[in-house]
Amino acid sequence: MKYFLDSAKIEEIRYAFDTFGIDGVTTNPKHVMNSGKSFYAFLEEMKDWLKENHLEGKERFPVSVEIDPNFTDAKDMIEMGRKIAALSENFVIKIPCIEGGVTAARKLEEEGIRTNLTLVFSPAQAIIAAKNGSMFVSPFIGWKEANGEDCRQYIKDISTIYDNFGYKGKTEIICAAVRTPKQMVDCAVAGADIITAGLDVYLDSFKHAFTTQGVGIFCDAWNNTVTE
Repeated sequence: MKYFLDSAKIEEIRYAFDTFGIDGVTTNPKHVMNSGKSFYAFLEEMKDWLKENHLEGKERFPVSVEIDPNFTDAKDMIEMGRKIAALSENFVIKIPCIEGGVTAARKLEEEGIRTNLTLVFSPAQAIIAAKNGSMFVSPFIGWKEANGEDCRQYIKDISTIYDNFGYKGKTEIICAAVRTPKQMVDCAVAGADIITAGLDVYLDSFKHAFTTQGVGIFCDAWNNTVTE
C-alpha cells in the first residue's frame, strides 16, 4: 500500500517524506488556499522540492494538481491540464468526475498526460475512470462516512470490479478524504492501492496506548539497570 499526503504545505510534505516516506502528494484548491501561496507559486515550490530530493520523473513521485473547479467545459480543462503538465512530469492532472471532466481526462491520457479522476462517490463513477485509462481514481471516504455511510463495501466493490475487468494496476485506487486510522485500515482491507490523508491522520495512526505504556515500562527498566 502507498501513502500519499493530502496537503499543499511544503513543510508538511517535507516532514512526511523524511519521517515516514510518503509515496506521493495530492492537493486541491482548499489545500492551496490554506498554504498561503498562489496556485502557481505553490507549483514552483513543489518543483523545487522534487528537484532537491531527486524525485523528478514521470514514473516517480506523483503530485496530483487540481484544475480550476469552475471549469465545466472539457476544452478549458484540457488546456489547463496541458499547462500544468508542462511544468513537471511529476504533476498528475486532477479532474472532477463530471461529464466534461471525463472527456478531458480521456483526451489528456491519450496525449500521455496522466490524470486523477476525483470527487468519486460510487463504483459506477469509478468504472468510467478505469475505462478511460486514468492513472488514478479518487473515491472519497470521509465525506460519505460523515453522512452515515459505511465505506468498506464501496471500496471493496470498486476493487472487485477492477479485478474482474483487468483494470487493477492500470488505474490505481486512491482512498481520498481519509479522516481516521480506522478508515485507513478499512481501505487497505478492501483492496485500495493508495491512501491519501492529512499529516495529523498519519501521526494518529502511529499511536497506541499500549505502545506508550510499553515504552514507559522499558524506560523504567533501562533507567534502573547498570549499563556499564
